Amino acid sequence: MTLLHMRYGHRIMVMVINATGIDTMLYVSDNVTVQGGTLLIRVMGITHEHKVEGDIPLERIHDTKYAWSWVDFSVPSDEEAEKLDSFFGFHPLAIEDCLLVLQRPKIDYYDDYQFLVLHDLDPGTLETVEVNLFIGSKYIVSFHHKPLEEIDGVWDKLMKQTQSKKGWARGPFSAAYMIIDSLVDQYFPCVYAVEDELDELEKQGGHESVETLMNQVFDLRSRLLKLRRSIVPMRDLMYRLLNSQHIQGEREPRAHFADIHDHLLKLSEMIETDREMTADLRDSYISLNSNRMNSIMKTLTVITTVFMPLSLIAGIYGMNFTNMPELGWHYGYFAVIALMLLLSVWMILYFKRRGWFK
Repeated sequence: MTLLHMRYGHRIMVMVINATGIDTMLYVSDNVTVQGGTLLIRVMGITHEHKVEGDIPLERIHDTKYAWSWVDFSVPSDEEAEKLDSFFGFHPLAIEDCLLVLQRPKIDYYDDYQFLVLHDLDPGTLETVEVNLFIGSKYIVSFHHKPLEEIDGVWDKLMKQTQSKKGWARGPFSAAYMIIDSLVDQYFPCVYAVEDELDELEKQGGHESVETLMNQVFDLRSRLLKLRRSIVPMRDLMYRLLNSQHIQGEREPRAHFADIHDHLLKLSEMIETDREMTADLRDSYISLNSNRMNSIMKTLTVITTVFMPLSLIAGIYGMNFTNMPELGWHYGYFAVIALMLLLSVWMILYFKRRGWFK
């Protein structure tokens, strides 16, 4: 793959060329960093007329032309990450949380902005990716160490909109809501996949060995624990945000964030229900295994008990003393064999009458 840069005035066209030809063309401004075909820093500005302008220089976000702006740091290098301090002047502890992954989802309040740590989940691997948001009165800054489809989807959606009839949707909290909502929506396929496997496990319970079923149950519990570590803190984060004075009195954004909180409550309840089901399945499999072991032990006990008197008789007449009158009987061997058979049949019938074979 080859990157070809061509300048057109104050804009640069980046062409990604592979063996089959031109794969992607990107138009970016001078200050936007491009590495390996990925935009590291991109900036959009929303004017007071609610028009969206993309790929503007980072230095222009403070222009009075723009009502608010969004700066996205995607897979930034150390040099780009330094702009969090040198350009924005964010608190060192917030910057440290951005650089040191993986933090627990949380929200911190500073003088003129809020700092949010969010989690994105891969439905296939349940790998967690940290997303950091700085929300100010006239800007929102997103920071993540991996390219995320959810962030790209929100970015493209905002770029396509021209004017919004919703007053609250003209501020940074609108972008924050769209980002959080997109991340939370990605949790549902992860939880639904676990529930489908759990239902399938219940159906095939009688066709697999207990050891195989137990391994599957513990694997599901491990995945549910991973989901719980992200979803429950996200639920608590949204609860704190809903009760924050920063959105008090704003009915529409509060209603939208309350909807996200309801989704997280639903996901939390689903996870707890699934954990209880896996615990019940685990206990059921342990009980089933114990019952099978008891049945095996009962069978071995019956066999051993039947053969104990037979072994006693064989041991007595196997001592080979010279003065044993029975050894000289003509039908002594047949008499002992008959006695053993009758004794075995009697003991089996006795155990069956006592219910040992049920």
